[in-house]
Amino acid sequence: MQTARFHEVSLATADIRAAVEFYEALGFTQAPTTDARSHRYGVLTDGRLFIGLHQYPSFAPPLALTFVLPDLARQVSEFEARGIELAVRRTGEEVFNEIAFGDPFGHVVSVVEARTYSPVARAAEKVSACGYFGELSLPVGDFELARAFWEPLGFVSVGESADPYPHLSLTSDHLDLAFHPAATYRSALLVFRDPDMRDRIEKLRQSGFAMARELPRDVSASGNALLRSPDGTALLLLEGED
Repeated sequence: MQTARFHEVSLATADIRAAVEFYEALGFTQAPTTDARSHRYGVLTDGRLFIGLHQYPSFAPPLALTFVLPDLARQVSEFEARGIELAVRRTGEEVFNEIAFGDPFGHVVSVVEARTYSPVARAAEKVSACGYFGELSLPVGDFELARAFWEPLGFVSVGESADPYPHLSLTSDHLDLAFHPAATYRSALLVFRDPDMRDRIEKLRQSGFAMARELPRDVSASGNALLRSPDGTALLLLEGED
């Protein structure tokens, strides 16, 4: 089966305007979207990270990793042959083809048949006010189980580390993932790094951004901070090189 290509980190939001304004104030750029989605939808990028903001009409998971796989309808059976149980299966000639399933820890994976936004003329080196986007870190209960599930989806393990908190790192061509113990932090983290993060944090405070009081376990408040978007997504700002 052809490997799916990472498309976006899909975030559910009750107020898409507030979410768009939040990320634009951080220096993200809007990408032109297609009409594939029937609900209100927008995409913002810092050149490396693509965030899809979805104002769904009904309940939806707060975060999903969305991938693109052309000719999706013909490849659904290969997902099922791997033992993956589909929670969503919308395929057919008259619909936008999409499937969704969960990993062993409840993190949602969505696969769509085509891109839902156009490329943006922005260099990956032009970072946002948060610094360099490193990875999306997800809470799990078992590193080996996470590795066994995600590696067949196109990710490669690069090992475990205890700095700045315990985590397992996996890499791919278009998105790096990390997995941290649920006791370290209960939700997903968009992780940014910069050697001058202290200065960045101070500039964000001066611009009116309020930093959260809670940091992941073992992360020092010196040189690091956590910022929450209007929809509750956690952006972890770490001092150091990526």
